[in-house]
Amino acid sequence: MRSFLFSCLVALWAPVAVVGSPEFWQHEWPETDFSQTTVENWVEVLSGGPPKDGIPSLSDPKFMAALSETKITDREPVISVEIDGAKPRAYPVRYLIWHEIVNDTVGGMPIAVTFCPLCNSGITFDRRVNGKTLSFGVTGKLRNSDMIMYDRETQSWWQQAEGRGIVGELTGQDLDTLPTWMESWAEFKARNPDGLVMAQPTTNRDYGRNPYTGYDSLQRPFLYSGEEPPHNIPSLARVVRVGTQAWPVTRLREDGAVTENGITLTWSAGQASALDTSDIGEGRDVGTIRVRDAQGRDLAHDVMFAFAFHAFWPKGDWMLGR
Repeated sequence: MRSFLFSCLVALWAPVAVVGSPEFWQHEWPETDFSQTTVENWVEVLSGGPPKDGIPSLSDPKFMAALSETKITDREPVISVEIDGAKPRAYPVRYLIWHEIVNDTVGGMPIAVTFCPLCNSGITFDRRVNGKTLSFGVTGKLRNSDMIMYDRETQSWWQQAEGRGIVGELTGQDLDTLPTWMESWAEFKARNPDGLVMAQPTTNRDYGRNPYTGYDSLQRPFLYSGEEPPHNIPSLARVVRVGTQAWPVTRLREDGAVTENGITLTWSAGQASALDTSDIGEGRDVGTIRVRDAQGRDLAHDVMFAFAFHAFWPKGDWMLGR
């Protein structure tokens, strides 16, 4: 029963999940320059079902005082953004799971807060590239089961997990990744009683419900046909990626804290999985990860599924501690 809703979702999407060549996609994307691309194997690029903007990204959302928010339960995950010169902001995954991208400006910095449910990748980017500020939307396409974003200014495609342009005018450009993290709503409130939280969008969605019930307990990810991770690591096991290194969350959970290569990673209990139960706040405890350098400064990282790390960084380093 846990995976019933997700099974229905797969049944709806599977018939329309198609593989395309650049020529195939050109009719939907007439303003995208497909002659510029780093995609070598177009079999990896699939339509997940929703068309361009079928998953609507958000821009310039409204915020409210953290202590005034009553809808979000304490264990629900939020992406925390702390930028000098601005009050800390929380972006609830209960909203991101339906919209995947939020374009915002914090402390004068244009940012994109992103979350790909199919690979559990929650990354915040600086939206500025070559002096131009970009605004991002969702293509409806997947590569290695990871969201492909696009920018509205050049219609270029961007791989969310990498933060890199893969098709179009901005192919090969990299977005700067910001040191944000996912934690429980209770943790954010306790640390930032004067902080802000994104208000519920006006779009008609069942916010607080997980449309991918039971997804992170599956044996194989949705619409992924690549290699399984090495070292007998399950495909949907969570890992912490810092650059081209990946630490299994199971190791951090056992040890509590690990310091390697000048990086300290800590695990603490209290954060619910957004991809487990129908009610996001009731998901099993997957814990909160913090990643800091030797001076105690937060480092950019991503807590993603193992299959996605292996797909995009096949020569990456697995930090297994043995």
